[in-house]
Amino acid sequence: MIKKRQVVILLGPPGAGKGTQAELLSEKLNLSYIETSKILEERFEDAENGGYVEADGEKYFFKDEKNLWETGILCSPPFVTLLMKEKFQELFDEGKNLLLAGSPRTIPEGEQEVPFLEKLYGKQNIYVILIELSEGQTLHRNTNRRICELMRHPILFNKETSDLTICPLDGSKLVKRHGLDDPETIKVRLREYQERTVPLVEYFKNFGVRVSKVNGEQSVADVHKDILSALK
Repeated sequence: MIKKRQVVILLGPPGAGKGTQAELLSEKLNLSYIETSKILEERFEDAENGGYVEADGEKYFFKDEKNLWETGILCSPPFVTLLMKEKFQELFDEGKNLLLAGSPRTIPEGEQEVPFLEKLYGKQNIYVILIELSEGQTLHRNTNRRICELMRHPILFNKETSDLTICPLDGSKLVKRHGLDDPETIKVRLREYQERTVPLVEYFKNFGVRVSKVNGEQSVADVHKDILSALK
């Protein structure tokens, strides 16, 4: 089913289940899952130490980027792109295929990351899956969402998971991301998605990469089945 060289990109609004599907797909298809939010969180640990990176001749301080992230505003594209391209190259050099969830998030990121991925993996081996979800479901899922303390696995909120207190994947306690998943922050994140991420769909099409749409309001199993069908 899977080609030797492959990049799978999952797009969708907050709460669409990108993280859940990424965990399933990475295991099933032997893809290296790159979660943008985890990479950012790791670098934000240096926020209080004055840490920064330089991109396009400018300094991007972790503290400033963390402040944007915590209020639901997307981080500066040059900052994110630098971190992601470093990760792409590292995994490519290790001979690994990629699964991206949450990147690229803006047109500037796409214009930098996608040609870079094309150079490494080939345009014909880039697959984009758009998981669609209504605004109401986005707000509902995110305000009820929890992640596990240990590995930061996102647990999709539905009737099957509503009573869980322990992560079924690593056994750690399930907690809420205070601030990031508050209703007002979610509204900001949703607006950012609509205004800055959705235009990527047209960008991918113009670049020559097919975008397959999947109904994200189905069960996790049905969404997973539809994604696998799109990747055949």
